[in-house]
Amino acid sequence: MKSEIKQSYRMPAEWEPHSAIWLAWPYDEITFPGRVEKAEAAFVKILGAIHVSERAELLVLDEDMKERAYGMLAAAGLDMRRIHFHVTDYADVWLRDTGPIFVKDGSGKTVITKWLFNAWGNKFPELLKDSAIPEKIGKWKKFPVEKPGIIIEGGAIDVNGGGMCLTTEQCLLNGNRNPGKTKADIEKYLEEYLGIRKTVWLKEGLVNDHTDGHIDELARFVAPGKIVCAYEDDPDDENYRILQANYKTLTEAADTDGRPFEVVKLPMPHVRYEDGSKAPVSYTNFYIGNTVVLAATFNDENDGEALEILRNCFPGREVAGIDCSDIIYGGGALHCMTKQQPE
Repeated sequence: MKSEIKQSYRMPAEWEPHSAIWLAWPYDEITFPGRVEKAEAAFVKILGAIHVSERAELLVLDEDMKERAYGMLAAAGLDMRRIHFHVTDYADVWLRDTGPIFVKDGSGKTVITKWLFNAWGNKFPELLKDSAIPEKIGKWKKFPVEKPGIIIEGGAIDVNGGGMCLTTEQCLLNGNRNPGKTKADIEKYLEEYLGIRKTVWLKEGLVNDHTDGHIDELARFVAPGKIVCAYEDDPDDENYRILQANYKTLTEAADTDGRPFEVVKLPMPHVRYEDGSKAPVSYTNFYIGNTVVLAATFNDENDGEALEILRNCFPGREVAGIDCSDIIYGGGALHCMTKQQPE
C-alpha cells in the first residue's frame, strides 16, 4: 500500500466556505435522452441560485457551447462576471465523481487529490476520459495534485471536516473498484489524504443505483454531529430493508470522541422511470453552498416535507428547491453534478 505521503491533509466539510462551484454544461443525448434542453434549463436555475455567493467555474465543450450557455445564463439575468468558462473536452456532467477532491494542507493551502476513476466499475467506458479533469483543474488554477492511486468517487464519501467520514461497503469494498482492498486499507487512504480518523460504514445503497451505493443518496452530514438519513417506512418498498438498516447503523454510531450523532430522517421520493423501474434518488442529494442549499425535488408528494426538514437543518441558509425530474434520467441529481472548491 502506498504510504509515502509526508504532508497532512484535511477535506473540509461542504458547509465550510467555498471560493467556487465547478459544473460541466450538459449536452449528451445518451445521458439525457430527449431531455438535454430540460437539463440545460435546470443548470440555469442551479447557477442562478448559487452564483451570487460563490463563483461558478463552468466546463463547456467548445466555443459554440460557450456561446449557447452564455446566452441562456445572461437571458436569465445572471451576473456573467461570476461565471468563468473553461473550454475543454469532457464526456459528462458528473463532476462530483470525476472532478478533484479538494483538500487543505497543513498551512491552509488548497491541494487537489486525484483519485482513480473507472466509470463506476467499468460500466460506462465512454466516460473514462473524464478522469483527466482533476489535473486540468490543477493546471488552470495552479493547485498541486496528489494521486493516491486507488478508486474513490466524490459521491462515495461524505465528511464532517472534523475527522469523520460516511461511506458504504457496497461501493468502496466492491470488487469492481479496488479488488483485494480491506476496510483497513481504504481507511488508511482516507486518513492520509483526507484527514479521516473514523469511518462509519453503511452496508449498501439504493436499489438500481449504478454507482453501487453512493453515500450522497443515503446519508449526509449537515453539522459536525448531525446527519440526515434517507428513510423509508413502507415495508413494501424496495428500499425499506436497506434504509432501515442504514438508519440503525447511524443511530448506533459515534464520532471520534465517542458521542452519538443526531440522526434526522428524510422521507424518500417515490419516483419511477417511464419503464416502471424505481429511480435511485433521494433528498440527500443536495449541495451546501455558501448561502444557499440546492435541494433536489422530483414533483413528488414528499418534496415539501423534505424541503422543510432541510430548512430546519440549515437555518442560516436559503434552501432552494431545484426540479430534478429530468436530470435523474442521467442517473444522478444536484450533488452528483457539483463540486465545491474550498476558500
